[in-house]
Amino acid sequence: MQILVGIITISDRASRGEYDDLGGPALKQAADRYAWKVVAESLVPDEKRDIQRAVREQVANGCHLVLTTGGTGVALRDVTPEAVREIAVRELPGFGEVMRMESMKLTKNAILSRNLAVVVEKSLVICLPGKPSGAVECLGFVVGAIPHCVEILQEVPTSC
Repeated sequence: MQILVGIITISDRASRGEYDDLGGPALKQAADRYAWKVVAESLVPDEKRDIQRAVREQVANGCHLVLTTGGTGVALRDVTPEAVREIAVRELPGFGEVMRMESMKLTKNAILSRNLAVVVEKSLVICLPGKPSGAVECLGFVVGAIPHCVEILQEVPTSC
């Protein structure tokens, strides 16, 4: 199954044009390496409504997997986990647990990360760090579970 991917960069400064978005392009390169097809990209500020709108749009446009980068730290403007949880049908805690556990091997500050994965409608949404290298590393820690998860979510239920 071809995995259709949406990427959302969440950054006040990048959305205002104060600096170039590096996280989105880094995730796009990673998706290409995994032979996934990136079909949507968005850049939004650290605002719950904007984050939720972007996720919903990408899900509605057929993305099986939505990757967010940014807003998962402890700063007051970091609201990505809260925004995504509010529209989720379920959380998949193992993704965040593995990302933090593996990241702790690289940096002691990984304990501050609030990465997570949820299901929104029939799509897997994974919230990754804003630092491009951290986003790509964390995605790499969980990539093995993604195809199976997406396949299960995309299955058409059979009638009795």
